[in-house]
Amino acid sequence: MSENPQHPHPGDDPDAPSWTRAVKVLQEAAPITVPEGATAMTLRVEWEPGDPGTPPHRHFGPAFGYVLKGAVRFELEGEPERIIEAGGTFWEPGGDVVHYQDGNALADARTEFVVTMMCAPGRPMLELVEAEELKQRAHLRAPRPAG
Repeated sequence: MSENPQHPHPGDDPDAPSWTRAVKVLQEAAPITVPEGATAMTLRVEWEPGDPGTPPHRHFGPAFGYVLKGAVRFELEGEPERIIEAGGTFWEPGGDVVHYQDGNALADARTEFVVTMMCAPGRPMLELVEAEELKQRAHLRAPRPAG
């Protein structure tokens, strides 16, 4: 999360009115690029225990997520795989970035998250990435965890 002096975070001032103290910033991302004419879509995703999630794909606009329950195995191109537990957030810039994983990191419990996506006009919400393209982009993927 980045600090933005032009936009102080609600809830930071103990002397502020109560309605501002009720707000807690969970995530802030900058810079973001929202495609012109984009629409926003908020989805609730529920993965059964051990579900690997969506195959490698990309989004054409940014996406912002919050894990409600369980733990998400999350991996974007160029970043190491990480586990985001309930109460944690994630975001991705969209565009030409492969989203490798978003599945349930738990073998014995459901995982649920909410994600808001900016969808480029005339483009699908997500596009699966073919095996041949993954092979060509393999050098962009972060090293895989041992185990």
